[in-house]
Amino acid sequence: MKYTQLGRTGLKVSRLVLGTMNFGPQTDEPTSHHILDSALDAGLNFVDTANVYGWGENKGRTEEIIGTWFAQGGRRREKTVLATKVYASMAPEGEPWPNHDRLSALNIRRAVDASLKRLKTDYIDLYQFHHVDRRTPFEEIWQAVDVLVNQGKILYAGSSNFPGFKIAQANETAARHGRLGLVSEQCLYNLAERRAELEVIPAAQEYGLGVIPWSPLHGGLLGGAIRKAATSGRSASGRSADALANTAVRAQVQAYEDLLAKHGLEPGETALAWLLTRPGITGPIVGPRTQEQLASALRAVELDLPQEVLDGLDEVFPGPGPAPEAFAW
Repeated sequence: MKYTQLGRTGLKVSRLVLGTMNFGPQTDEPTSHHILDSALDAGLNFVDTANVYGWGENKGRTEEIIGTWFAQGGRRREKTVLATKVYASMAPEGEPWPNHDRLSALNIRRAVDASLKRLKTDYIDLYQFHHVDRRTPFEEIWQAVDVLVNQGKILYAGSSNFPGFKIAQANETAARHGRLGLVSEQCLYNLAERRAELEVIPAAQEYGLGVIPWSPLHGGLLGGAIRKAATSGRSASGRSADALANTAVRAQVQAYEDLLAKHGLEPGETALAWLLTRPGITGPIVGPRTQEQLASALRAVELDLPQEVLDGLDEVFPGPGPAPEAFAW
């Protein structure tokens, strides 16, 4: 496994991030534990989750599954760089209550304690703000983070789904108060969705944040959706089906699959490997539901894409161009 440093921190992390969103809703606990063990054995040490994963009445279930995995011992916790998130309401379904969501100091305090209990650990390596909270000033957020760091409950803070100007605002506020600020940003970024190249990734690079792309296969669209539908006889589903209903998108995805077939490359592995060539990227989040999907993701880390393929991918999925030139009229 290849490793890199998480932004401007001294933390060394694997170049793939194990996403756990499917643990609980789609992958049962024994299988989830098996995937976690296999990932750790392969050197994948960076595990990402969120307090809300499990969804609906099972919110928090994913953190619990990771907690029972840690409880098995074998230095699992010590070998893992653990990231989770705070923002969404954790109040019981149908029982909305003030201060059980967003980024108020009170909710951050409650949420981190609840996550630690579910995760069966006494600290979180990377505590991420799942979304922007326009109602809470960053001065309050950083004050709450300071308390958690001083208590030893978290080591670093990161953001998720932040626009570039909010990354700047957060870190300028932190700097004024002599604080470290954000060390990472988790954003939607893949071959089919490259808008992060305009502001988010440049802002992250300017402030020394590691970038952790989510949905690297764009909901399965970049994982060979057309080929799989043809060979299985089943139509694409979910986000892929919606996207492929658009004639222009379907033609683009077909061109992508044809390019990779010409070079003998697997679509999903190529999409991950492409992200690893991009400036400022720490590592994409992969969310395997099975051992086979994990094995495929691990192969992507070792995949060296020829320049001819990289050029072809840019032709099929052209990005917005470099900022600020891309903003010119």
